[in-house]
Amino acid sequence: MSALKARVTNDMKLAMKAKDKAALKAVRMILGAIKQREVDERIELDDAQVLTVIQKMVKQRKDSISQFKDAGRTDLVDVEEAELVIINNYMPAQLSEEEISVAVDKAIADSGASSMQDMGKLMGLLKSQLDGKADMGAVSGLIRSKLS
Repeated sequence: MSALKARVTNDMKLAMKAKDKAALKAVRMILGAIKQREVDERIELDDAQVLTVIQKMVKQRKDSISQFKDAGRTDLVDVEEAELVIINNYMPAQLSEEEISVAVDKAIADSGASSMQDMGKLMGLLKSQLDGKADMGAVSGLIRSKLS
């Protein structure tokens, strides 16, 4: 069992003992998503794959929050934001904009990228370095601004 999955399982037990219904619901959702992927692919997920599942859940919550805000459903926004806080506990520390900018500048210098045609090559380099530590959409926007 991956260390991250073990941590989530342990947190579920702690939430049960503490009778924290909100935390228990969110942690069970995470474990359900992990188990679903393991069953679908007939594999045991490692930490990187578990992190990918959690990243997907974070993205889903952010999308839901924006849609609920647009619809004026503050009750649902509050539920999604509470889940997002708990799910974010399992994400690695996020890099600052300055750290991301330094990584992008270094990747541009290392690869010799000079135009938008090099975008894919840069994203490939940066994805391995920044995956889970930065929003790749923001990284993509930063690359676009530096190459144009």
